[in-house]
Amino acid sequence: MPNTKSAERRMRSNERKHQHNRSIKSNLRRVEKDYRALVIAGKKDEAAKALPSVHSVLDKAVKSGVLTRPTVNRKKSRLAAALN
Repeated sequence: MPNTKSAERRMRSNERKHQHNRSIKSNLRRVEKDYRALVIAGKKDEAAKALPSVHSVLDKAVKSGVLTRPTVNRKKSRLAAALN
């Protein structure tokens, strides 16, 4: 438990950030899973259309500080390679 007022505020702030980051990561996992399912099913046309939206979600995760740029670049590269 926090001992000071500022520690209490910090704890509330950290919890809000934690929930925000979790929602972004959860959405990211769902989008990535849907994309990989399309690739595995052999639906290349639909997967090719879905790839830009997956990239967009990944870039937004970087913008909000949830993931780092190198991690996202690696994921984007591997997703594109899976399509090819």
